[in-house]
Amino acid sequence: MLGFAVLVAAGTMLCGEARGQAFGVELQANLNPAAGGMGGVGIARPQDVQSTLALNPATLTQKKGTQFSFSGAWVEPTINFDNDAVIAPANISQFKSRSRRPGSVVGNIGVTQDFTSKGLPVTGGIGLLTASGLGVNFRDGIASNGTTAELVALATAVEVGAKLTDRLSVGAGAVVGTTTLDGVFSGTSGATPDYALRGLLGVTYELADATTVGAFWHTKQKHTFDNFIRVGGFPNPFLPVDLAFPNVYGIGVANSRFCDGRLLLALDFSYLEWSEADFFGDFWDDQFTVQAGAQYTTTRGCKFRCGYTYADDVSRQIVAPTIGGVTPQAAVDYIAALFPNINEHRISGGIGMELCPGVDVDLFAGGQFNDSRDFGDTAVSIESYWVGFGTTWRFGRGACGSDRVKDQW
Repeated sequence: MLGFAVLVAAGTMLCGEARGQAFGVELQANLNPAAGGMGGVGIARPQDVQSTLALNPATLTQKKGTQFSFSGAWVEPTINFDNDAVIAPANISQFKSRSRRPGSVVGNIGVTQDFTSKGLPVTGGIGLLTASGLGVNFRDGIASNGTTAELVALATAVEVGAKLTDRLSVGAGAVVGTTTLDGVFSGTSGATPDYALRGLLGVTYELADATTVGAFWHTKQKHTFDNFIRVGGFPNPFLPVDLAFPNVYGIGVANSRFCDGRLLLALDFSYLEWSEADFFGDFWDDQFTVQAGAQYTTTRGCKFRCGYTYADDVSRQIVAPTIGGVTPQAAVDYIAALFPNINEHRISGGIGMELCPGVDVDLFAGGQFNDSRDFGDTAVSIESYWVGFGTTWRFGRGACGSDRVKDQW
């Protein structure tokens, strides 16, 4: 197999292609129950458990009682490839094809528990969260020489948030990731697993009763896939490949001053340091994203949501001669074309409702506008859509978002 594709999933199920709504290979909160309909916002005041765990651990202090949430989404990308290059060492010639990788189900699970009943201003959380995904499959033609590949990463997040004052909260967490990379170079590599850690730090501050600001930092997640590519020769016929997910920095603000507190407006900014990440930094520059979301709650408690996302096209004009420390058989431009991080504009919408006391249901959908770009002699176009749902159960004190409800139902 030749080429690359990245699929990153965290949780108990794998994500096939979450390409359209990801920032490179960082999905963040874009497919979570409430954030999925609000452009993925949630750094300052997330509206679902999964977004709390995926973004800013300091926002855990906003989750009262015991909360458990499960969500799922269907992602369907369309990726078209038009290759005019002839790459003799890799046995690739001119071809046009649409990626045959099917759409996928993406799952996210999260649970939080506050300990204020014990006199501790602390909330803990555990999540099995889908991180991201990219994927291509061009095996339908001989000319592509079976261009297809995949990287799957499963992760478990363990986090804690503490309320230091009535307005200031801090949080920290760790993500344990298990990643398998497959199919980087034609006929010379095989599926190889690796394990890595990632740290999370966050802070929130209530500027006023209706305004909250938040910020987070996600550290690099570094992988080394030992004995990944066969180069021949004795005594070391295999070489390792380095790959890292980048430092991610985010800041956000949320305000609910309007419409008697029923209208929540949120704005998030993120910066992804791709240029310093092994593997991806060889063909991507750093990325800046803007996410805007709104949620209106009716007098009967029904929530209507909408959102917009902008993300830089970070594909480099001049790419490195090596990728992950290895010189590929194919032109680097061709390999970079398999990672079209060009999805600049996206919209989403959703609805939330209380199914019964302590049980909420959320529905969301979104789409990425068609984008295209030339990578040397290879042209790529991509668009996608996604739909999803979430169900959240709240138990004991804090159910239905109020401290004044009874301890038991």
